[in-house]
Amino acid sequence: MQQIKGKFLVKQQLIIAFLPFLLVCLGITTAFAHSSKDGQKERKYLVSSLVKIADPVLTALSQNKLAATMPVESVAKGREQYTYLEAFGRLLAGMAPWLELGPDQTKEGKLREKYILLARKCLHNATDPKSADYMNFNKGGQPVVDAAFLVQALLRAPHQLWDPLDEQTKTNILNALKATRVITPGNNNWLLFSAMVEAAVLKFTGTCEMAPIQKAIDSHLKWYVGDGTYGDGPNYHWDYYNSYVIQPMFLEVLHELILAGVDKEKNEKIYALVRKRAVRYAYIQESLISPEGTYPPLGRSLAYRFGAFQLLSKMALMQALPKDVQPQEVRAALYTVIKRQLSFKGTFDKNGWLQIGMVGHQRNIAQGYISTGSLYLSSEAFLILGLAPQNPLWQGEDQDWIGKKVWEGQDVSIHHSI
Repeated sequence: MQQIKGKFLVKQQLIIAFLPFLLVCLGITTAFAHSSKDGQKERKYLVSSLVKIADPVLTALSQNKLAATMPVESVAKGREQYTYLEAFGRLLAGMAPWLELGPDQTKEGKLREKYILLARKCLHNATDPKSADYMNFNKGGQPVVDAAFLVQALLRAPHQLWDPLDEQTKTNILNALKATRVITPGNNNWLLFSAMVEAAVLKFTGTCEMAPIQKAIDSHLKWYVGDGTYGDGPNYHWDYYNSYVIQPMFLEVLHELILAGVDKEKNEKIYALVRKRAVRYAYIQESLISPEGTYPPLGRSLAYRFGAFQLLSKMALMQALPKDVQPQEVRAALYTVIKRQLSFKGTFDKNGWLQIGMVGHQRNIAQGYISTGSLYLSSEAFLILGLAPQNPLWQGEDQDWIGKKVWEGQDVSIHHSI
C-alpha cells in the first residue's frame, strides 16, 4: 500500500512540474487567461449594447412595421418623412463591420446570423416600392444624407449585406440610390454624401457620375485647416463633424476609387495623405476623452452621442492607430464612454427606442434637423466590433488612454501636431 501511495505522489509531482510547460504549449497560461478578461468582458458588453440599440429598428422594419411603430421625437415639424431612413441607414452603418464577420457556431456568431438575416430583410423592405416601409430617397434634401450612411453599411459588409441579396432587391437599392441624384448637396460636408452614393454605384455597377465625387475630393482638400482637421465647407466648425462624416467618408470614397482603378496612382497619393491626417485626428479624438469617459459638449449634433468617436473606432478597425497608441487603450476608452452614456436614465424610452439627448433625455439639445432616427448615428462608435474576438484589440488588460495617463500623473510624451 505504501508503494502504491509513493508512485501516486511521484506522478502528482511530475504533473505539477510539467503543468506550466503544458499550459504554455496549449496557449492558455493563467497570466493570459487573466489578461484576456478585460477585453472579452468589454466585447460582450458592446455586442449586447449594439443589439439593444438595433433590435427595435430592425425587428420593426423586417416586419414592415417601422413607420407604424417607431416614435418620432423632434423639435421641428415634418421630420417623419426622413426619420425612418435616418434610423435604418445610420444604425446599419455602425453594425456592418460586425455583421461582416459572418455567422459561426459561437454564441456571438449565432447572434450575428440573426441580425444579418434581419438586415437583409430590412434592405428589401426599405427599397421595395410596394413595401409599407418603402423609404423616401428623393423628396427634400435629407435623403441623400442617409442614403450615404446606408451605402457605408453596404461597402463595409459586402459579403453579408450585398452579395447574398436577390437581383430584384439589388436593383431596388440601386434605383433608390440613383433617385438621390435630384438632390443638390450643400457646399460643406454634404458633398461627401453624394460622393459616397456614387462610389457605391460605381462598386456595384462599374459606372457612376464622377462629377460629385471629384467635387467632394477637390473641395475637402482645399478645406483642410491643418493638424489633421478639415473645415466644414470654407469655414472651420468646432464640433465633431470631422468624425461624424468628413474623415470616415473621405477615406471610404477614395478607397472605392482605388479599388475600381479610377486614376489609381493619383488617388493612392491622396488617400495616403488623407489617411495620415486621419491618424492624427484619431489621436486628437482619444485625447478628448477624460479619465471618467466624458468629452466636451462642443457644437452641433450632440444627440448623436458617442457616434462622435466614429473616426477613432474606424482607425482602430483599420489597425491604423497613431504611433504609441495601443489598441487596448482605445478599446478601454470607447467602452468607458459608451457605457457611461448608455447607463444614464432616459437614454431609451420604455420600448427601447433611443431618445434625444447627449446624456440621458435632453430634448433642448436638439437642432431642428434632429429626430428619433437621427440618433442612431451613435452606432458608428461600435466599428471596432468588426475586429474578430481573437484580434489583439480584444486581448490583454485595459490600458490607460491619453487623458487618463496625464491626469494620473504618468510621465507621458504628447504627440506633436502635423
